[in-house]
Amino acid sequence: MEFDHVAQQVPDIAEAIEWQRSTVPGTTVLHQDPTWGLVESGGVKIAFVLPEQHPPHLAFRVDAEELERLADAHGAEIATHRDATRSIYLVGPGSLQTEIIQYPEATT
Repeated sequence: MEFDHVAQQVPDIAEAIEWQRSTVPGTTVLHQDPTWGLVESGGVKIAFVLPEQHPPHLAFRVDAEELERLADAHGAEIATHRDATRSIYLVGPGSLQTEIIQYPEATT
């Protein structure tokens, strides 16, 4: 398991990404559409999400086997996202949300 990203809720994805790019030198936009964005700043990935679509959260990357194991252990249903990633959300003390995410295997 390794850290993948932190997600912050914002009301406007484009505005948040532009602010990040103009404030933190070297910010790279990895994905942007009207509903979510992903940037890398200072070696950290930050997802900007809309409040009605995703909770603020920390995300950790795992392989498919570990995702299945954790989903079973926590009684969580695995969701498949439009970018083919699969994940579960776990809620901890104080409503802290943690996403456990698995990226699709690379094809050759």
